[in-house]
Amino acid sequence: MNATTQLRRNPKNSPQDAVLFDRELEELPPELRWREWILRVEAVIFAAAERVSREVLARAVDQNCSIELLIDDLRDELRDRRYDIVAVAGGWQHRSRSAYASAIRV
Repeated sequence: MNATTQLRRNPKNSPQDAVLFDRELEELPPELRWREWILRVEAVIFAAAERVSREVLARAVDQNCSIELLIDDLRDELRDRRYDIVAVAGGWQHRSRSAYASAIRV
């Protein structure tokens, strides 16, 4: 196991149920690796009830990966969506765009 492959265990499961989590994704070509990291970052932010710190996001990607560049690319992808990723208190959060505030209040 390399430095960025982590062993994830569910405390309710036995050691046989351990799953390796590959952060580096070395088997993927660079463009697919980057895409997977973007999707991971989006998934972590989407699943969180509160802002997600850089440190938390860094656990899902390669240790040498730039979280800020991933966020920039993700925000580019979300440009035409009704929501965005915004910086909040040193982290990031999914937020609806202000143009849809009145629809959300209904």
